[in-house]
Amino acid sequence: MRAFVLTDYGGADRAQLLEVSCPHPAPASVLVRVHAAGLNPVDYKTRDGALKVVQRYTLPVVMGNELAGVVETCGEGVTGFLPGDRVFARMPKDAMGALADYAVVPEKFLAKMPETVDFVTAAGVPLAGLTALQALRDELGVTQGTRIFIPGGAGGVGTFAIQIARWLGAEVTTTASPRGRALVEDLGADRVIDYTAERFETLLHDMDGAFDLLGGETLMKTFGVVKRGGKVVSIAGMPEPETARKDLGRGPILTALFWLISYRLRAEARKHAVSYRYLFMHPSGRELAELAALIDAGTIKTVIDRVFPFDAVSEAFAYLESGRAKGKVVVQLVEP
Repeated sequence: MRAFVLTDYGGADRAQLLEVSCPHPAPASVLVRVHAAGLNPVDYKTRDGALKVVQRYTLPVVMGNELAGVVETCGEGVTGFLPGDRVFARMPKDAMGALADYAVVPEKFLAKMPETVDFVTAAGVPLAGLTALQALRDELGVTQGTRIFIPGGAGGVGTFAIQIARWLGAEVTTTASPRGRALVEDLGADRVIDYTAERFETLLHDMDGAFDLLGGETLMKTFGVVKRGGKVVSIAGMPEPETARKDLGRGPILTALFWLISYRLRAEARKHAVSYRYLFMHPSGRELAELAALIDAGTIKTVIDRVFPFDAVSEAFAYLESGRAKGKVVVQLVEP
């Protein structure tokens, strides 16, 4: 089968499309014929070796973290799926494997696709959708009337975050360029700040919480717009000690490292009497089924920026890295 394989950590030339052996489903796992796979920043960060301290793979390894496809065969003990089922999944963090003609997925990470969308649309949901849901509902506790700030709302996670926050009842403020304004307004943002002409840190105050998607100086300034006792959750800043314990299940060495590298961020948060949390999302078939129901109900939708054929997967990576995408970038392995 064809697979996009990482042979060594480094630049774009370290991953290539190769012919490899087809995997077989282990017990409690399913073999999926992949029709489409979504791309995310974690993919090129993994390729470059930027995440080795968190997850170091035995190379070579098939890349890709989310997919949509059809169940080919089921391993021993699988009870919730049958061959022919249309499914989607966020792949196991320690395995990846979505960028291939066939992928093995643990049953617990799998869910049936929304009935109202195609494979390309479904493939853009799992990682970004689960990240937004877990950050907003589980970490930030967003409920009716929560005033939430989501900088960078036009990206892959941001487009889901705006919609999920609105579904939870929040009042949503985001930042966008003039090119992205119409998109985030269409998704339900109540207030849009043009980051090319306005400074959000001078316009916002006393937000109940923030979901940071950009990191850097944007994150540092975000602490100042959240009210005392509020919380900032980031997927783009530096991991903090709770990340090692709660999200990664790791011990004191990684906890101490994360304490050190996040010190400046945590100090800034303390200065504003705000808590800081870095989130590594976790795969969940149950929560994916929730997202599927919301999609079928018309409550949320997937924003697809561009679709690339599998033989152009390297170009898809380059486009995602350019930062120009509004919504998700998807690789299509099977023509409709």
